[in-house]
Amino acid sequence: MPDFALEQAAYDVGFTCIAGVDEVGRGPLCGPVTAAAVILNPADIPDGLNDSKKLSAKKRAVLYDEILARAQVGIGHATVAEIDDINILQASHLAMMRAIENLPVPPDYVLIDGNRAPKVLQISHETVVKGDAKSASIAAASIIAKMTRDAIMAELDAEFPGYLWAKNAGYPTTDHLEALQRLGVTPHHRRSFRPVHNMLYQEK
Repeated sequence: MPDFALEQAAYDVGFTCIAGVDEVGRGPLCGPVTAAAVILNPADIPDGLNDSKKLSAKKRAVLYDEILARAQVGIGHATVAEIDDINILQASHLAMMRAIENLPVPPDYVLIDGNRAPKVLQISHETVVKGDAKSASIAAASIIAKMTRDAIMAELDAEFPGYLWAKNAGYPTTDHLEALQRLGVTPHHRRSFRPVHNMLYQEK
């Protein structure tokens, strides 16, 4: 289970406001990439924080509400157009920067899930591989990011029925790929991603 050790180490060397950052949505064929930044209160950390993928939907929903009520939260997105324009890695970093900028208070130290930080990030930071399984703050950010993006995909599913985005969140599942062949490409599909690009190329 993730703990507060990385955050505590930063506090111990003099930092006073530590945010965990994670993103979700690099792999899907459609929809935005979404990031969250979370500053936990060391005296009021919700119980059961974990990598969002390891939590049941019910537990994730409970923790989502608790994090919003008890922590400082910022959310950021990069659009499909931005993903196609600057590539998914850069778009993920753009979403992370927006999440950090949308925090109610500016952090002075940032823990980032993965092995690469946004190049434009001026705040002191460290990257943490598999951070959502190690850092409570990053785990909290993973929950907020996933719940937020899943809700967006459910709304898009209602707008474009048939692709089952409420179930597959836009990932290239068999049902999504079959729907893509049957129903075609929507404005929410990432044209730079191979299955979508190949379909459009074949049509031309």
